[in-house]
Amino acid sequence: MPRWGMVIDLLKCIGCYGCQTSCKAEHATPPGVTLARVEVTEVGTYPNVTRVNLPLLCMQCNNPPCESVCPTKATQQRADGIVWVDEDKCIGCKYCMIACPYGARYFIEDRRGYFGDQGLTPYEEAGYQGQRTGVVVKCDYCMHRIDAGLAKGLTPGVDREATPACVINCMAKARFFGDLEDPNSEVAQLAARAQAFQLNPEFGTNPNTQYLPAGRAVTVETPSAPTHKR
Repeated sequence: MPRWGMVIDLLKCIGCYGCQTSCKAEHATPPGVTLARVEVTEVGTYPNVTRVNLPLLCMQCNNPPCESVCPTKATQQRADGIVWVDEDKCIGCKYCMIACPYGARYFIEDRRGYFGDQGLTPYEEAGYQGQRTGVVVKCDYCMHRIDAGLAKGLTPGVDREATPACVINCMAKARFFGDLEDPNSEVAQLAARAQAFQLNPEFGTNPNTQYLPAGRAVTVETPSAPTHKR
């Protein structure tokens, strides 16, 4: 059984927000909901200051605290490590949002568009179809792309059609995706490097999303994700 994971090379990330934009396009998320976001920080002391771009998404924890607090079992972890939300079971209690230490969850309050009183665009109307309000959503590594690709015999992380949208749209090639259990996969080899690190390992969540350093020590407090409101 594969265990899907991602490695993000912070030295390569240029902060173009391509991952953030492609994620919104893939999932048609409303304003205020950014399943893949980029935080910017600075490390060092003047005049030796370095800007560091920190892409953030669901860490796909092996020990997800969001799962254990869900009263309806809407948050589930698959055998391949992906943590996802069954929106049909979600009651919008937001316990998972409080439990997530990475601020990776968002509450969908309504289906407002990006252009105010102008109404929804055709893209928004099409993208919002089938989406529920009053539920919590999160990154699931584009689970639909992975599953559809596997059904066609494709390899996630190798074949574009079976790979998360944020990975295939990273212009700096800073994102790597694949099976962490396959020692021959690029993502497993990168994760095995001595420099590779998990964000906030002290949380005990053991994330499947890992990072390669930007060349300097980086300490970043991950802010809580905002609730989607007007």
